[in-house]
Amino acid sequence: MTEDLRPDPRSGLERFLGDRPMALAIRLLLISLFVGFLMTVFGFDAADLVRGATDAIRDVLRDGGGVFRQLGAYILTGAAIVIPVWIVLRLLRAR
Repeated sequence: MTEDLRPDPRSGLERFLGDRPMALAIRLLLISLFVGFLMTVFGFDAADLVRGATDAIRDVLRDGGGVFRQLGAYILTGAAIVIPVWIVLRLLRAR
């Protein structure tokens, strides 16, 4: 099979967004309207979601020290195996 190597005629913005900006804006507006309606039907509020996210971030920052210490321990334990194996493999490939 041959590949089509013609340059993409779309602008950089269109390639980044995946569609024409106005078409994407209309699609996002309609999806937002639908999701907003569903959230209202089920009793969710955007302010509650933002408040919940900020509370979650605050809890992670307050209690997250233990999580980060545990992650550091996992990284060091894994590195004790991974780094020597990587060095040996690099030395073997260098031959």
